[in-house]
Amino acid sequence: MEFIFEIILQLLFEIVADIFGHFFAEPLRKRPSPPVAVIGYFLFGLIFGGISLLILPHHYIEWEWVRIANLVVAPLLGGLMMDRVGAWRRKRDKSVIRLDSFAYGACFAFAFSLIRFIFAH
Repeated sequence: MEFIFEIILQLLFEIVADIFGHFFAEPLRKRPSPPVAVIGYFLFGLIFGGISLLILPHHYIEWEWVRIANLVVAPLLGGLMMDRVGAWRRKRDKSVIRLDSFAYGACFAFAFSLIRFIFAH
């Protein structure tokens, strides 16, 4: 149950990040290069992971091996969810940002999970 809670927490923060991303994408207009975007989404994942620690400072997964598994599973699920969000947006002719893809979504989710793995107690 704790594992599912951590996954849901992360997915909720990723949705919030996507909303912020769409809000700021229009004023920026110029898209950064892929390496810069990877670094940016990783940093945003770290920041949002830090914010999550202010709200929920405890890691809800008791066993260390499950926390390590969370470092793999959560980014895969986050990337998959963002890929589906991107597909949904493209199907409706809505704007799509890089976070709306598997790779960038997984990058964000890994950074988020990493911060919670290291600092949540």
